[in-house]
Amino acid sequence: MKERTRWWDFAACVGTDPDLFYPTRDDSPAEALHICRICQVRTECLSHCLLHGETHGIWGGTTEAERDAIRQAVTECP
Repeated sequence: MKERTRWWDFAACVGTDPDLFYPTRDDSPAEALHICRICQVRTECLSHCLLHGETHGIWGGTTEAERDAIRQAVTECP
């Protein structure tokens, strides 16, 4: 039986240390955001994050604060 292909199999972050995408207050998210900028499944990653309520880390090239702003903008739409 052939395994189904998943979007994350094509993510630029595959094989990268996951801790890079969960920076602490003292760490910069710059390296993770750079990886996201070159990723071909960035949109799918962000959609997954928003649909599943991920609140921590770098997802789809966005920080926690940027996703909070997206969620706020969506809830304010008529």
